[in-house]
Amino acid sequence: MAEAVLIDGRVLAPALKARVAEAVAVLKSKYNLTPGLGVVLVGNDPASEVYVRNKHQATLEAGMNSFEYKMPATSTQAEVLAKVAELNANPAIHGFLVQFPVPAHISQQAVIDAIDPVKDADGLHPLNAGRLASGLPAMVPATPEGCVLMARHASGGNLAGKHAVIIGRSNLVGKPVAQLLLNENCTVTIAHSRSTDLPSIARQADILVAAVGRPLMVKGDWIKPGAIVIDVGINRVDAPDKGEGKTRLVGDVDFASAKLVAGAITPVPGGVGLMTVACLMRNAVIAACRQHGVEVPPNL
Repeated sequence: MAEAVLIDGRVLAPALKARVAEAVAVLKSKYNLTPGLGVVLVGNDPASEVYVRNKHQATLEAGMNSFEYKMPATSTQAEVLAKVAELNANPAIHGFLVQFPVPAHISQQAVIDAIDPVKDADGLHPLNAGRLASGLPAMVPATPEGCVLMARHASGGNLAGKHAVIIGRSNLVGKPVAQLLLNENCTVTIAHSRSTDLPSIARQADILVAAVGRPLMVKGDWIKPGAIVIDVGINRVDAPDKGEGKTRLVGDVDFASAKLVAGAITPVPGGVGLMTVACLMRNAVIAACRQHGVEVPPNL
Protein backbone atom coordinates (compact mmCIF):
# COMPACT_ATOMS: atom_id res chain seq x y z
CA MET A 1 0.00 0.00 0.00
CA ALA A 2 1.29 3.47 -0.90
CA GLU A 3 2.14 5.99 1.78
CA ALA A 4 -0.57 8.42 2.84
CA VAL A 5 -1.18 11.60 0.89
CA LEU A 6 0.05 14.61 2.87
CA ILE A 7 -2.67 17.11 3.84
CA ASP A 8 -0.26 20.01 3.64
CA GLY A 9 -1.01 23.15 5.64
CA ARG A 10 1.76 24.92 3.74
CA VAL A 11 -0.46 24.66 0.65
CA LEU A 12 -3.97 24.90 2.10
CA ALA A 13 -3.38 27.78 4.55
CA PRO A 14 -1.95 30.19 1.94
CA ALA A 15 -4.88 29.35 -0.35
CA LEU A 16 -7.36 30.24 2.42
CA LYS A 17 -5.40 33.41 3.27
CA ALA A 18 -5.61 34.41 -0.39
CA ARG A 19 -9.40 33.99 -0.32
CA VAL A 20 -9.51 36.07 2.87
CA ALA A 21 -7.49 38.81 1.14
CA GLU A 22 -9.90 38.75 -1.84
CA ALA A 23 -12.88 39.06 0.53
CA VAL A 24 -11.20 41.97 2.35
CA ALA A 25 -10.63 43.75 -0.97
CA VAL A 26 -14.32 43.35 -1.82
CA LEU A 27 -15.42 44.72 1.57
CA LYS A 28 -13.08 47.69 1.23
CA SER A 29 -14.16 48.64 -2.29
CA LYS A 30 -17.88 47.90 -1.95
CA TYR A 31 -18.59 48.95 1.64
CA ASN A 32 -15.53 50.95 2.74
CA LEU A 33 -15.16 48.31 5.45
CA THR A 34 -11.75 47.13 6.66
CA PRO A 35 -12.00 44.14 9.02
CA GLY A 36 -9.95 44.49 12.21
CA LEU A 37 -8.47 41.62 14.24
CA GLY A 38 -7.15 42.20 17.77
CA VAL A 39 -4.94 40.07 20.02
CA VAL A 40 -4.22 40.56 23.71
CA LEU A 41 -1.05 38.88 25.01
CA VAL A 42 -0.56 38.75 28.77
CA GLY A 43 2.98 37.87 29.83
CA ASN A 44 5.81 36.64 27.62
CA ASP A 45 5.24 32.96 26.89
CA PRO A 46 7.69 32.31 23.99
CA ALA A 47 5.35 30.08 21.96
CA SER A 48 2.51 32.58 22.35
CA GLU A 49 4.76 35.44 21.25
CA VAL A 50 5.68 33.62 18.04
CA TYR A 51 2.03 32.77 17.36
CA VAL A 52 0.88 36.36 17.96
CA ARG A 53 3.64 37.69 15.70
CA ASN A 54 2.54 35.30 12.91
CA LYS A 55 -1.08 36.38 13.32
CA HIS A 56 -0.12 40.06 13.17
CA GLN A 57 1.91 39.61 9.97
CA ALA A 58 -0.72 37.47 8.24
CA THR A 59 -3.50 39.92 9.13
CA LEU A 60 -1.61 42.86 7.62
CA GLU A 61 -0.76 40.85 4.49
CA ALA A 62 -4.47 40.20 3.93
CA GLY A 63 -5.17 43.95 3.98
CA MET A 64 -6.86 43.90 7.38
CA ASN A 65 -6.19 46.10 10.39
CA SER A 66 -4.21 44.37 13.13
CA PHE A 67 -4.39 45.45 16.77
CA GLU A 68 -1.88 44.01 19.21
CA TYR A 69 -1.94 44.63 22.97
CA LYS A 70 0.88 43.33 25.18
CA MET A 71 0.30 43.33 28.93
CA PRO A 72 2.82 42.37 31.63
CA ALA A 73 2.51 39.01 33.40
CA THR A 74 1.86 40.96 36.60
CA SER A 75 -1.41 42.38 35.19
CA THR A 76 -4.37 41.74 37.46
CA GLN A 77 -7.49 39.97 36.30
CA ALA A 78 -9.37 43.26 36.60
CA GLU A 79 -6.85 44.95 34.28
CA VAL A 80 -7.20 42.20 31.68
CA LEU A 81 -11.00 42.35 31.87
CA ALA A 82 -10.81 46.13 31.47
CA LYS A 83 -8.77 45.64 28.29
CA VAL A 84 -11.39 43.17 27.01
CA ALA A 85 -14.13 45.72 27.71
CA GLU A 86 -12.12 48.34 25.80
CA LEU A 87 -11.87 46.07 22.75
CA ASN A 88 -15.56 45.16 22.99
CA ALA A 89 -16.33 48.88 22.64
CA ASN A 90 -13.85 49.64 19.84
CA PRO A 91 -15.77 49.73 16.52
CA ALA A 92 -12.57 49.27 14.47
CA ILE A 93 -12.01 45.82 16.03
CA HIS A 94 -14.46 43.27 14.64
CA GLY A 95 -12.91 40.20 16.19
CA PHE A 96 -10.33 39.63 18.90
CA LEU A 97 -8.95 37.06 21.28
CA VAL A 98 -6.91 36.87 24.44
CA GLN A 99 -3.97 34.55 23.81
CA PHE A 100 -3.95 31.55 26.13
CA PRO A 101 -2.45 30.47 28.41
CA VAL A 102 -2.78 33.51 30.67
CA PRO A 103 -0.86 33.71 33.99
CA ALA A 104 -2.21 31.36 36.66
CA HIS A 105 -3.73 34.13 38.79
CA ILE A 106 -6.14 35.06 35.97
CA SER A 107 -9.24 32.96 35.31
CA GLN A 108 -9.31 31.85 31.69
CA GLN A 109 -13.07 31.32 31.85
CA ALA A 110 -13.66 34.79 33.29
CA VAL A 111 -11.77 36.25 30.34
CA ILE A 112 -13.75 34.17 27.82
CA ASP A 113 -17.06 35.14 29.45
CA ALA A 114 -16.18 38.85 29.20
CA ILE A 115 -15.66 38.84 25.42
CA ASP A 116 -18.57 40.13 23.33
CA PRO A 117 -19.83 36.97 21.56
CA VAL A 118 -20.08 38.77 18.20
CA LYS A 119 -16.37 39.68 18.45
CA ASP A 120 -15.28 36.29 19.80
CA ALA A 121 -12.70 35.44 17.11
CA ASP A 122 -11.72 32.19 18.85
CA GLY A 123 -15.34 31.02 19.22
CA LEU A 124 -14.92 30.09 22.88
CA HIS A 125 -17.72 32.10 24.51
CA PRO A 126 -20.45 29.82 25.93
CA LEU A 127 -23.03 31.55 23.73
CA ASN A 128 -21.08 30.64 20.60
CA ALA A 129 -20.49 27.09 21.86
CA GLY A 130 -24.23 26.73 22.50
CA ARG A 131 -25.19 28.14 19.11
CA LEU A 132 -22.74 25.80 17.39
CA ALA A 133 -24.19 22.83 19.31
CA SER A 134 -27.69 23.94 18.25
CA GLY A 135 -26.75 24.20 14.57
CA LEU A 136 -27.15 28.00 14.58
CA PRO A 137 -24.77 30.57 13.07
CA ALA A 138 -21.89 31.08 15.49
CA MET A 139 -18.30 32.18 15.71
CA VAL A 140 -16.47 28.88 15.26
CA PRO A 141 -13.14 28.05 16.97
CA ALA A 142 -10.34 28.42 14.43
CA THR A 143 -8.50 25.14 15.03
CA PRO A 144 -11.59 22.90 14.72
CA GLU A 145 -12.62 24.82 11.63
CA GLY A 146 -9.19 24.19 10.15
CA CYS A 147 -9.48 20.47 10.95
CA VAL A 148 -12.76 20.16 9.09
CA LEU A 149 -11.55 22.15 6.08
CA MET A 150 -8.52 19.84 5.83
CA ALA A 151 -10.62 16.69 6.18
CA ARG A 152 -13.04 17.98 3.55
CA HIS A 153 -10.16 18.70 1.18
CA ALA A 154 -8.71 15.21 1.69
CA SER A 155 -12.06 13.56 1.03
CA GLY A 156 -12.76 15.43 -2.19
CA GLY A 157 -15.22 17.85 -0.65
CA ASN A 158 -17.86 15.58 0.88
CA LEU A 159 -17.72 14.11 4.40
CA ALA A 160 -21.36 12.94 4.57
CA GLY A 161 -21.84 9.46 5.96
CA LYS A 162 -18.28 9.00 7.14
CA HIS A 163 -17.55 7.77 10.66
CA ALA A 164 -15.44 10.38 12.48
CA VAL A 165 -13.69 9.50 15.72
CA ILE A 166 -12.31 12.35 17.81
CA ILE A 167 -9.80 11.50 20.51
CA GLY A 168 -10.10 14.36 23.00
CA ARG A 169 -13.08 16.16 24.52
CA SER A 170 -11.77 19.66 25.24
CA ASN A 171 -13.89 22.77 24.77
CA LEU A 172 -11.13 24.17 22.57
CA VAL A 173 -10.96 21.36 19.99
CA GLY A 174 -12.69 18.04 20.73
CA LYS A 175 -16.26 19.20 21.34
CA PRO A 176 -16.43 21.86 18.58
CA VAL A 177 -14.83 19.50 16.03
CA ALA A 178 -17.56 16.99 16.87
CA GLN A 179 -20.27 19.60 16.30
CA LEU A 180 -18.78 20.71 13.00
CA LEU A 181 -18.48 17.12 11.76
CA LEU A 182 -22.10 16.47 12.76
CA ASN A 183 -23.00 19.50 10.64
CA GLU A 184 -21.12 17.78 7.77
CA ASN A 185 -23.45 14.77 8.23
CA CYS A 186 -20.75 12.52 9.69
CA THR A 187 -21.43 9.84 12.28
CA VAL A 188 -19.39 11.08 15.24
CA THR A 189 -17.77 9.27 18.17
CA ILE A 190 -16.00 11.27 20.88
CA ALA A 191 -13.36 9.19 22.65
CA HIS A 192 -10.73 10.18 25.21
CA SER A 193 -7.93 8.87 27.37
CA ARG A 194 -10.36 6.98 29.63
CA SER A 195 -12.26 5.26 26.82
CA THR A 196 -12.15 1.46 27.08
CA ASP A 197 -10.03 -0.10 24.30
CA LEU A 198 -9.27 3.20 22.60
CA PRO A 199 -7.29 1.59 19.74
CA SER A 200 -10.29 -0.46 18.62
CA ILE A 201 -12.51 2.63 18.67
CA ALA A 202 -9.94 4.54 16.62
CA ARG A 203 -9.76 1.72 14.05
CA GLN A 204 -13.43 2.29 13.20
CA ALA A 205 -12.75 5.82 11.95
CA ASP A 206 -12.94 6.96 8.35
CA ILE A 207 -11.79 10.30 9.79
CA LEU A 208 -9.59 10.21 12.90
CA VAL A 209 -8.98 13.48 14.74
CA ALA A 210 -6.30 13.28 17.44
CA ALA A 211 -6.53 16.14 19.94
CA VAL A 212 -5.51 14.62 23.26
CA GLY A 213 -2.15 16.31 23.96
CA ARG A 214 -0.06 13.15 24.32
CA PRO A 215 2.97 12.89 22.04
CA LEU A 216 2.94 10.02 19.52
CA MET A 217 0.04 8.31 21.31
CA VAL A 218 -1.83 7.16 18.20
CA LYS A 219 0.11 4.35 16.50
CA GLY A 220 -0.22 3.05 12.97
CA ASP A 221 -2.11 -0.04 14.14
CA TRP A 222 -4.81 2.24 15.60
CA ILE A 223 -5.70 3.44 12.12
CA LYS A 224 -8.15 1.99 9.62
CA PRO A 225 -6.44 1.49 6.25
CA GLY A 226 -7.17 4.47 4.03
CA ALA A 227 -8.50 6.70 6.83
CA ILE A 228 -8.08 10.47 6.92
CA VAL A 229 -5.94 11.38 9.96
CA ILE A 230 -6.02 14.93 11.35
CA ASP A 231 -3.34 15.46 14.02
CA VAL A 232 -4.07 18.50 16.20
CA GLY A 233 -1.34 17.77 18.76
CA ILE A 234 1.68 20.03 19.07
CA ASN A 235 4.08 18.54 21.62
CA ARG A 236 7.70 19.48 22.23
CA VAL A 237 9.86 16.45 23.05
CA ASP A 238 13.56 15.90 23.65
CA ALA A 239 15.64 15.32 20.51
CA PRO A 240 19.09 14.13 21.66
CA ASP A 241 19.94 13.19 18.04
CA LYS A 242 19.91 16.93 17.25
CA GLY A 243 22.29 17.75 20.10
CA GLU A 244 22.27 18.18 23.85
CA GLY A 245 19.20 20.02 25.15
CA LYS A 246 17.58 20.12 21.69
CA THR A 247 13.87 19.45 21.12
CA ARG A 248 11.50 18.78 18.24
CA LEU A 249 7.79 19.19 17.64
CA VAL A 250 5.67 16.06 17.26
CA GLY A 251 1.95 15.43 17.09
CA ASP A 252 -0.37 13.13 18.99
CA VAL A 253 0.00 10.67 16.10
CA ASP A 254 3.10 8.55 15.47
CA PHE A 255 3.51 9.91 11.96
CA ALA A 256 6.13 7.37 10.84
CA SER A 257 3.88 4.36 11.41
CA ALA A 258 0.58 6.13 10.64
CA LYS A 259 1.58 7.30 7.16
CA LEU A 260 2.02 3.64 6.12
CA VAL A 261 -1.66 2.91 6.87
CA ALA A 262 -3.65 6.13 6.48
CA GLY A 263 -5.02 7.36 3.17
CA ALA A 264 -4.25 10.99 4.01
CA ILE A 265 -2.58 12.61 7.03
CA THR A 266 -1.60 16.03 8.37
CA PRO A 267 2.04 16.56 9.37
CA VAL A 268 3.30 18.20 12.57
CA PRO A 269 4.57 20.83 12.14
CA GLY A 270 3.13 22.09 8.86
CA GLY A 271 -0.45 20.91 9.29
CA VAL A 272 -3.38 22.08 11.40
CA GLY A 273 -1.41 24.84 13.16
CA LEU A 274 -0.98 26.78 9.93
CA MET A 275 -4.70 26.54 9.18
CA THR A 276 -5.56 27.96 12.60
CA VAL A 277 -4.17 31.40 11.77
CA ALA A 278 -5.93 31.45 8.39
CA CYS A 279 -9.25 30.45 9.97
CA LEU A 280 -8.86 33.14 12.64
CA MET A 281 -8.54 35.75 9.90
CA ARG A 282 -11.57 34.27 8.16
CA ASN A 283 -13.52 34.61 11.42
CA ALA A 284 -12.62 38.29 11.69
CA VAL A 285 -13.93 38.93 8.17
CA ILE A 286 -17.17 37.05 8.91
CA ALA A 287 -17.58 39.01 12.17
CA ALA A 288 -17.09 42.31 10.34
CA CYS A 289 -19.76 41.36 7.80
CA ARG A 290 -22.25 40.35 10.48
CA GLN A 291 -21.68 43.51 12.53
CA HIS A 292 -22.27 45.71 9.49
CA GLY A 293 -25.16 43.72 8.04
CA VAL A 294 -23.41 42.92 4.79
CA GLU A 295 -23.21 39.62 2.93
CA VAL A 296 -20.17 37.44 3.58
CA PRO A 297 -18.24 37.17 0.27
CA PRO A 298 -19.19 33.79 -1.23
CA ASN A 299 -15.63 32.59 -1.93
CA LEU A 300 -14.82 32.60 1.81
